[in-house]
Amino acid sequence: MPYPGPRTPDDSPAWGQNVRSTWSQNRSPPVSALCIMSGVLSNYRRVFAVPHVLSLLTWSLVARFYMPGLMIAVTFLVEGWTGSYTFAGLVAGAFTLGMALVGPLRGRMADRGDSARLVLVCSAVFSAGLLALALMPGSLWWLAVPLALFTGAFGSPANQIVRALWPRLTFGAERNAIYAAEATTQELLFVFSPVLTAGVVAYAGPRWALSLLAVLALAGAVGFALSLRRAGVAAPAPAPEVPATGAAAPRRSLLRYPALCVLLLMSLLMICGIVGVDLVIVAWANELDSPQYVMVLASVWALGSLVGGAVAGGLRGRPRLVRRSLAAALGLAVLVPFTPPVVHLPTPLWITPLLLLSGMAIAPTVAAVMGRLGDVSPPDRRAEAFGWLASGMGVGSAAAGPMIGALIDGFGVAGGAAGAAVVAALAAALSLFVPSAAEDPASAGTGAPEGSEPGTGPTAPAVPES
Repeated sequence: MPYPGPRTPDDSPAWGQNVRSTWSQNRSPPVSALCIMSGVLSNYRRVFAVPHVLSLLTWSLVARFYMPGLMIAVTFLVEGWTGSYTFAGLVAGAFTLGMALVGPLRGRMADRGDSARLVLVCSAVFSAGLLALALMPGSLWWLAVPLALFTGAFGSPANQIVRALWPRLTFGAERNAIYAAEATTQELLFVFSPVLTAGVVAYAGPRWALSLLAVLALAGAVGFALSLRRAGVAAPAPAPEVPATGAAAPRRSLLRYPALCVLLLMSLLMICGIVGVDLVIVAWANELDSPQYVMVLASVWALGSLVGGAVAGGLRGRPRLVRRSLAAALGLAVLVPFTPPVVHLPTPLWITPLLLLSGMAIAPTVAAVMGRLGDVSPPDRRAEAFGWLASGMGVGSAAAGPMIGALIDGFGVAGGAAGAAVVAALAAALSLFVPSAAEDPASAGTGAPEGSEPGTGPTAPAVPES
């Protein structure tokens, strides 16, 4: 039975009403701003008061700490072997392609079996693969592609497992807040993982960086598996009850649900643009022979996403997916005129204010996608649905490597930035066709907490979009 939180719909007015009431009484913008901040913090306090949520979220983040830094380490390693960003993108893309190919399969395994055991097995093989790549001689670089593809197939499933758990533990406003909180705190990975990875690359080399990521991936998986056991959610979620007067519905493919298909394609394009910017930052720093710039630029971009996600997570109401995805696409587009060879800045640090603003829409957009997917997915197949989402994002990330790498090789850093902006704009256009939860049949029965009888369990109050 999910934790309902310390409030009820009857005793907590809408967030907008609180702000309007405070404004009318005090007529002071600073007081209104303080009231908004108080609402943001109280929303997070309610979420983290839910038993086991903080532990699950923390260890799931540790288990995927390696993800943002992996492309940096692999790019520096393979580019040093071959002198080509295209080949480096192929190897980096093979990792994410491997993850994408098995995403739905691992989701079904988590829906039907022991999630903790699945996390441990996958992470053990994945860490061994990273160590093998770190020890590989540069003359055998071509073996890195199949090795990366195999290793990626055992990448940590912590992200899809934990995202499928939130509807089992929260509902209503708390459910929207936890998806936003996860997307926001995930940006901490994009702050610290690139800094740590680029620092190790600069001072010890990419081989040591890959070895460190392998150790962290395994340690995080062990902690996350133990957290799943303690929370009692390693077992599959109960299937929804079949009405006594009706026959069991056939188990059809999730790809037959329109909302899921559009969300998957949109996510593929969105993550392609985001990963493209990461590769642009790496290429820019590498051309200047200054890997330390990766630490600064990637961290500033992630910091902007962290700030935007923190604010968005405290807002009451259903996220506006279209507005957020358009803002993300615009944020990528404004970077293009300020990158070489269009403009040669005295130092890449001059672009940090734009990177901060550009990143502010990333976490809110990701949170809106995850929340919408959690709403429209069948309750007993959410891990599979998030597996498909991981696959879509994995394919987008895999495509970004060779595509953006080829654009950088042919047109410079600005060419890669332009390519990232174009695919992000296509993702924003697709968001116009994503139906709401009420419009998709897959969302039937997901409005109330799991474990309650239809029509009797508590439900979240209707709230406007934010």
